[in-house]
Amino acid sequence: MHIADVIAALEAHRIRQPDDTRKRGDADLNPGMKPMRDPLTPASVLVPLVQRDDGITVLLTQRTDHLHDHAGQISFPGGRAEKDDLDAIDTALRETEEEVGLDRRHVETIGQLDPYITRTGFDVTPVVGVVTPPFETELDDFEVASIFEVPLTFFLNRENHVKQAYEFESIRRHFYVLPYKDYHIWGATAGMLVNLVDILEGK
Repeated sequence: MHIADVIAALEAHRIRQPDDTRKRGDADLNPGMKPMRDPLTPASVLVPLVQRDDGITVLLTQRTDHLHDHAGQISFPGGRAEKDDLDAIDTALRETEEEVGLDRRHVETIGQLDPYITRTGFDVTPVVGVVTPPFETELDDFEVASIFEVPLTFFLNRENHVKQAYEFESIRRHFYVLPYKDYHIWGATAGMLVNLVDILEGK
């Protein structure tokens, strides 16, 4: 798959959903699940597609263990919106610069996935951006433990989309897990990646 194919798929999806009414979220696999807080907190993440010589990769971060929200999890760079942000794209690019030191001049935004509602109360806009090497990164070691890249082809293989469940506070919760090498990609990030694949497949 080439970047042109990704752009075409995102545009086709946008046309199919012109009023932005489609929402994805943790409740997709858990009917009846409600967010922990109301109103929801607006947030954005960048879904960075890196153009490598041998194909497209997806850049991900591993969060540090002491954070209040989603500690230790694999995630896209991003975070909650601030009052000075121009829009969801600005939030995603600012947070990416702050968390991993990736300057926005290296990022071309090409579309968005469906908004994603987390159980923890965030209304997340996933902004898809093409990252062109060479680029430098500098991690915010308070928030980000490490960064790594995964070939897009790994996520395009549906056999890597594993559904699991666990018991929490006497409630059984279901979620996607995308196990890649030693990384356990699950929860909201996995859900957004499944959404990306759905869009690329025209669903």
